[in-house]
Formats: sequence, C-alpha cells, structure tokens
Amino acid sequence: MPAADSDDTGESWIGRLRRFFGAHDEDELSRPTSAPMSTPASAPMPAREARDTPPEIALLDAAVAGIPDPVAVLDPSGRVLAFNTEAASLAPALRRGEPASIGFRMPELVEAIRDAIQTGAARRIELSTRLPAKRFSEAFVTPVTRASTPGGSVVVVTIRDLTPIRRVEEMRADFVANASHELRTPLAAIAGFIDTLQGPARDDPAARTRFLGIMQAQAWRMARLIDDLLSLSRIELRAHQRPDTPVDLVSLVRQVADGLQTLARDRGVAIEVDAPPGPLVVLGDRDELTRLFENLIENGLKYGASGKRVDIAFASAAGADGKREARVSVRDYGPGIAVEHLPRLTERFYRVDVGESRAQGGTGLGLALVKHILNRHQGRLSIDSKAGAGATFTVALPLVEETSPKDK
Repeated sequence: MPAADSDDTGESWIGRLRRFFGAHDEDELSRPTSAPMSTPASAPMPAREARDTPPEIALLDAAVAGIPDPVAVLDPSGRVLAFNTEAASLAPALRRGEPASIGFRMPELVEAIRDAIQTGAARRIELSTRLPAKRFSEAFVTPVTRASTPGGSVVVVTIRDLTPIRRVEEMRADFVANASHELRTPLAAIAGFIDTLQGPARDDPAARTRFLGIMQAQAWRMARLIDDLLSLSRIELRAHQRPDTPVDLVSLVRQVADGLQTLARDRGVAIEVDAPPGPLVVLGDRDELTRLFENLIENGLKYGASGKRVDIAFASAAGADGKREARVSVRDYGPGIAVEHLPRLTERFYRVDVGESRAQGGTGLGLALVKHILNRHQGRLSIDSKAGAGATFTVALPLVEETSPKDK
C-alpha cells in the first residue's frame, strides 16, 4: 500500500500514524522489547508476551494488523518493532527486536531502509524476484517522527505487489502488437495488389480478376478480425453481468449446425447431432451462445475436415459443486492437436499452425471468444486431443433448476 493511500477523510495512514505518535509523551517505541519475539501483529500473543509488550507497541500491533499489504515498523536503529501477517508471509525470517536486514533479505530494500534512517527522507524502490516465480513489487520506506519527543521516530516499511498490474500491462502490449500485425498483413497485401493493378497489370484482365479476388479475401479477413475484436470487447464489458434468459441448448445447437451445412458440404464433412429427446435449458445470452457454438463447430469443419465427420453430443451430469449441468461436446476426426498446445489454445492470437489458420480464414480469436463467453455464463471448456486422433471440445453450463417450458 503506498504511503499516499487515504481513507474517506483524505488523510493518509502515514499521516494518522504521525498524529498517533504525536499524541503520546512516553518514548516507549525507542526501547527494545524484553526478548526477541516472532509473533506477527495479527496473530494472537501468548499471555506473558502480551503482559510484557509496552502499551504503544500493542497499539502499533493493532494498527498494522489491519493493513492488507505487508508492513513492518522499525525503530531508529533498524530493529523490528511490529509487523503484520502479510509481512511474515513475505519475509518469514522477520523477528521482533532483531535487525530488519536479517528478515528482509533484499539488498535494495535494506539499503533503502538504511538511507531513510540516515537522511530522514522517504524512499520508494521497485523490487523483482525470479524464483520461485517472476514477481514485481514496490517498497515505501517512510520515517515517522514523534512530534512530542525530539529525535524519537520509527520507520514504516510497506511493500505492494505489482505483479498483477505488470502482467496486465504485458498482456495489453502483446494484444496491441498482435492486433496491429494481424491488420497490417492484409493491408500490405491489398496495397501491393493495388500498385500492381495500377502498373504492370493495368491492361491484363486475367491478372486483374485474380488480384481482385485476393483483395476481396483479404478485406473479408480484416472485417472478421475487427468483428471479433469488437465482440470480445463487448463481452468483456458485460463480464460481471450474468445472463438471465432461459435458452434451450438442444434447439440452439441444432440451428447452428443447420446454418453451417453449406460450409460442411463445401468441405465434404458430415455433421452428426446426437440430441436428447427433451430440452437442456440454461440461463444465457442467446446471441453469445450462438457465437460460441458457431466457433466450435466451424473449427471442427475447417481444421478436422480430413476426418470427414463432426459429431455433436449432449449430456446432463453433476458438476464439481454437485449441481446439474448441461454438457455439449463437439468432436472432429482430423489431425488432432499436440498436448503441449492445449493449455494455450484459448489465448488471444495463439495458433497451433499460423499458416493453416490464416489459410482457413481464422483470426486467432475464436477460442478466446469462447472462453470469455463461458466465463460470463459461469461455464467451462475442456479440450481433449492428441496428435493424429482428432479433438473434442466440451462445453459445460449450469442447468436451470426449474426449466422454463418455453425457450425465450
């Protein structure tokens, strides 16, 4: 938590801490405790330890215990006076009464603490670790002076985890770079063909016809990409709003399969639907669920065309929470997907075979859309595949407990 964070009154917690020290005349904080103690502020103290703890230290313990970020309070010599559970999790070697340099095994942070004690000026540093996982954080080292006692002070060390923010920034940068690249490629192709038609192929009808066909395909590719980007943006904006309209998955999937029969005939693939006699009703957004199953079935027709068949099956079963859920599986008999690619298939712009995906008119966003639609519907996607054995994509959605007789 940065030192500038404030409550509804606009006063920072560092400011409140300064006021707290200024309101007490006793100089208890500069005295070392009777013995080193490792209990963090938010943990219950043994009875003897509680009796031996000076009143101001006890109040300080209570103050830092309510702060959600790791916080440690040091005396002017750099010894630990108090710290909360979060700080103990971050630095297990922290001990009350011992030098902070022993607990915080981070050279940059130890140097910032030493500098703040010597100069009396606040310090902010950024930290990064690579093991056991790559993480980023920022530390604020703030001297707090007691107004009533000359020279009496403590140093407050606050550490804030920046890892989620950095990951979002990296994802955003990757997304912009990928989207720019995907748009730049067809644009460059169209510009090149226009130059050719204006130059060497100006009077060549056969070349003009062929180039115009390619330009049209590239224009459609850009239109599909922009449409997918806009759809993804709309779904993310409504991610917190769970749909509440009853939708029968059986009739919806049948309609989607019927709408893709033309593509299936062109690819020489048969769509087999094994539907139950009754409805499977879920709460959902009909347009989004239609888009979801269009993407899955179309992927099977395009990338599993060599298997000559796409099977769609329905089931009703108990989920991990014991509640009933509808399951719809789309299976193709194509070349399959290597196991190492499965965890990343729903990432934006991730492709197993970039050339094949572009040749099939893919944007790299289809399964990302599926994932976000399912997140909004509190559903999940499972993928079962291995090279040479086809692929099965299974969608699970919570069933309506009391199904509506009519699908809206």
